[in-house]
Amino acid sequence: MAESKASVTWQDNKAFMGVSPSGHNVQIDADKEKGASPMELILLGLGGCASYDVVAILQKSRQDVTDVRCDLTAQRAETVPAVYTDIHMHFVVTGQDIKDKQVEKAIQLSAEKYCSASRMLVQGGVNVTHDFEVIAG
Repeated sequence: MAESKASVTWQDNKAFMGVSPSGHNVQIDADKEKGASPMELILLGLGGCASYDVVAILQKSRQDVTDVRCDLTAQRAETVPAVYTDIHMHFVVTGQDIKDKQVEKAIQLSAEKYCSASRMLVQGGVNVTHDFEVIAG
């Protein structure tokens, strides 16, 4: 089993500095003044994980992708702990002659097989949904 080590150090008020396992600094702030909140980082992590998969899968299937954006919309429980209950991921894929079927397959493979963040959230009870649009360009 692979081990990862990270650290989070309190700065002041509700602000912390995180150091990722790869050594990158990440500003975290529950007040959202100096950085993203911890829950926002979970949402961004999901979007980054899935987007990486979608790009890699589309490139392997020889799709001429020039841009991929993932817009995420999330709902949180109203009681503590205010976990995400529903997350919708809308992928916008831009490129030349991109096939809808390939995009659909890439998103499905990411969600069901490759995206660790997605699998972890779904197994934790979060309803994660997806859709996409393809833009010629």
